[in-house]
Amino acid sequence: MTALSVPARPGQDASPRPVPWRRMIWVTWRQHRGTLAGVAVFLGAAAASLWLAGLQMHHAYAAAFACRPVGSPACNAPGTGLVNVFNDTSDFLSNGGIAQLLPALVGAFAGAPLLARELETGTFRYAWTQGLGRQRWALAKLVLLGAVLAAAAGAFSVLLSWYYQPYFAPGNQALSMTQLNTFDPTLFNLRGITFAAWTLAAFTIGALAGLLIRRVIPAVAATLAVYGGLAFAAGGWPRQYYLPPLVTGDLNVPGSAWLISQWWTRGGQTVSQSTMYQVMDATFRHLPQGAVSGSAQKEQGLLVVERYLTRHGYTLWTSYQPASRFWPFQWIEGGWLLALSAALIAVTVWLVRRRAA
Repeated sequence: MTALSVPARPGQDASPRPVPWRRMIWVTWRQHRGTLAGVAVFLGAAAASLWLAGLQMHHAYAAAFACRPVGSPACNAPGTGLVNVFNDTSDFLSNGGIAQLLPALVGAFAGAPLLARELETGTFRYAWTQGLGRQRWALAKLVLLGAVLAAAAGAFSVLLSWYYQPYFAPGNQALSMTQLNTFDPTLFNLRGITFAAWTLAAFTIGALAGLLIRRVIPAVAATLAVYGGLAFAAGGWPRQYYLPPLVTGDLNVPGSAWLISQWWTRGGQTVSQSTMYQVMDATFRHLPQGAVSGSAQKEQGLLVVERYLTRHGYTLWTSYQPASRFWPFQWIEGGWLLALSAALIAVTVWLVRRRAA
């Protein structure tokens, strides 16, 4: 009996041995090194620009903070005062709008083509007949690339946190500078751990969209749309209820707090908003002459009215989230995003398993 005529032995010769996981890491790297290189170049260019802008902005903040006396023309002159120079520095980045695009772009252009490209070109038929197996093939791509992208996003968020540090400094309020809220919807997910978590979520959304749509360009568009809707919804409603808000009747609510809602009561009964508008307008007109004039600004005048109404039986109740809850909120949001990403990976692998070649 020759070697060519030896009968196959079921369980031994009929099926190839599965490729070890360590070999799958090498295969994934070889197949997607171009994508990883593109992400590295993209984040590297963004990091370099952010670093240069941050250095300029930090220097402007240090000069404005050290300027004395505070009310002098050198500090507050329109256009040339050091305080105004700081407020005008890198103003296009101060609201976080541009940086919000980074997780979506990384996730869409790295996640959507992950499975869609092979499904679109038909090369998945060859990949599924190799020793990797379709489930291990999908799982290796999703987990390995997702971990690398999340780590890169986490490193980039450190730079973002450094950049925005002066905007959250307590000295900003004393110098009449723009002081941002730590829970601002456009900035909260750029700092801490949530930037990496949102990037991972965008990546897994893109991978699932690519598997379902099986075309790269439509999958990219779908990923951006779904990610945008999810980010908008998270910032608009559930985030404020991660922990029960605090409620106070004190008018001196910390400026760094996130105000959830406010309402007036009198004698234990809630006063409607329209009624309060009328009462406050009448109070403004009947306040003593000069009570809110001179250097008092609109906010100060409003505070005078609120104190006047408080002395006459009204109570302003405020529901808010204190700034000290920033990190608990970060861990809560990062946790549910990680759970969402794991669920999307599981669904994607399950669909790959059930899909006919």
